[in-house]
Amino acid sequence: MKKILVTGGSGWLGGAVVRRLLSQGDAVVSVDLLVSPAMEAGARDNSLLVNRVADLTDPEGIRQVMEQDRPDAVIHCGAIVGVLQCAGIPAKVTRVNVEGMANLLEAMRAAGVRRMIHVSTEETYGDFEAPVITEDHPQRPTSVYGLTKLAAENFARVYSRNHGMECIHVRTCWVYGPNLPRPRMPKTYIDAALRGESLVEASGGDFAVDQVYIEDTVSGIVLALNKQNHRFDTYNVATGAAPTLGDVAALVNARIPGAAIRIEPGPYYLDRKILSARKGALDITRARAELGYAPAYPIERGIALMIEDARRA
Repeated sequence: MKKILVTGGSGWLGGAVVRRLLSQGDAVVSVDLLVSPAMEAGARDNSLLVNRVADLTDPEGIRQVMEQDRPDAVIHCGAIVGVLQCAGIPAKVTRVNVEGMANLLEAMRAAGVRRMIHVSTEETYGDFEAPVITEDHPQRPTSVYGLTKLAAENFARVYSRNHGMECIHVRTCWVYGPNLPRPRMPKTYIDAALRGESLVEASGGDFAVDQVYIEDTVSGIVLALNKQNHRFDTYNVATGAAPTLGDVAALVNARIPGAAIRIEPGPYYLDRKILSARKGALDITRARAELGYAPAYPIERGIALMIEDARRA
């Protein structure tokens, strides 16, 4: 049994990571700005889960948690996430995503905790230069979010080099699934269809992007954690395919009677405001070969599960 500290453990993705770790018998220290009701209930029901309240931007607070709990490794999910969410608050995002990473690494170094799995993003690549890209693609972010996550990756590389740490970066892509916490497709398509409302977008229908069901993302993160020796410090964890937004709309229309979701061709704007970087698919050959990663949720299955969950809600 290992003891794993998970930052952002009360969040959507972090909470899924916590649940997976507990299911494989690991002890978990969940760290977040607050403790969600789900994590409170989890700690009552499972003695392997401990909740801690700490802010990554508070170096003393995160140092105290690290010293108190002395985990075997850290899974770093805590961040302000999303291009649109980060665009208008660059200073705050830098504090949380970059300064927070620096504080976490320094707390790990001081406590002798040597291993981190960092949840990163395809946004560090910027505009994809090919329909399918590997981990060696140039990193030229086009967003504040991508810029801060690239800086976080590089902070970890400096600490790995200078302090004998092992920091592994899992770059995932557009993660989706039940209870997606922000109004982004495919959630917006499914919600409109189940309400019996039509949804028409004037552009973005031929925008292609790798869309990863949350349980596949969690699988890649945990596989990276469980691997003893890494030849690489970075893995793409996605599906290796890039359906268009029009394809996803068609899947929703086919599964929900009366659905009328239509996305016209053209460039994709986030919330009709910010032009998205050019996307495509992430090559997952390295993760397959090195981690044994095998995505289990193609887009058709993922959409079907989201619809089932939304109908039960």
